[in-house]
Amino acid sequence: MPAPERLPAPGVSDTGEMEELLAEGELTVIGRIREASNAVLLCSVTYEGVSADCVYKPVKGERPLWDFPDGNLAQREVAAYLVSEATGWGLVPATVLRDGPYGEGMVQRWIEAEEPAPDAADAPLGPLLGLVDGEEAGEGWKPVALAEVGEGRTALLVHADDPRLRRIAVFDAVINNGDRKGGHLLPAPDGRLYGIDHGVTFHAEDKLRTLLWGWAGEPLTGEAREVLAALAAGLAPGAPLATRLAELITAVELAAVRDRVEVLRRTGIHPRPSGQWPAIPWPPV
Repeated sequence: MPAPERLPAPGVSDTGEMEELLAEGELTVIGRIREASNAVLLCSVTYEGVSADCVYKPVKGERPLWDFPDGNLAQREVAAYLVSEATGWGLVPATVLRDGPYGEGMVQRWIEAEEPAPDAADAPLGPLLGLVDGEEAGEGWKPVALAEVGEGRTALLVHADDPRLRRIAVFDAVINNGDRKGGHLLPAPDGRLYGIDHGVTFHAEDKLRTLLWGWAGEPLTGEAREVLAALAAGLAPGAPLATRLAELITAVELAAVRDRVEVLRRTGIHPRPSGQWPAIPWPPV
């Protein structure tokens, strides 16, 4: 029997054949990603002679959270993918909800991230984040906050002034991402930037917690305003996106998504921290 064909790196949008492969293919567990707080299994998926690596997060392996319903994080990961696809930005790897070796769970295409150069002293947290001395971010960087880094020393947490990150900042504001860490940002070798780990999203209360506050209070780009207008239409009652989201999150949470989109459109600026919830995840990775 010939070996299954390995799929190349993702294209502009992970839809169609990739979703079919993830949903219908045979899952084979390769190992467990132990750094994750919930059960995360690295798998291969094969269907009709085509295969790819993927991540499988069984619902049974979800750790209970005080502010989210039990056994619901996988659905939120899929909902985040649907919103990402609706933006046209393709920020989230293809994601489906399906049965697997350990029951129902989220299955998402594995993204092999580009590793930062070992001598990247200007970006010790990776190619998109950094800690710098002083209170000036420097050219090409956006300041986030002063952080204690041990022995009474403080450093300025910064992120790159990168349009790819700016898109993710808008996306996170829409889905109310409660945990945007640096380790959840995956620069691919082809130049694309992906975001992963979207279980703690879509809460009806303001839970936005992110490292990407560098644009807080600044005007949204024209591109972002156009995307938000399209999202508003897609979230209208009876629209396909709204119908699919209604199967994954509660009616109250869906209404809150609509409200967040409308606030962004009305104010025309990137949101600022609310002050009612820790604004920055720590540690940042």
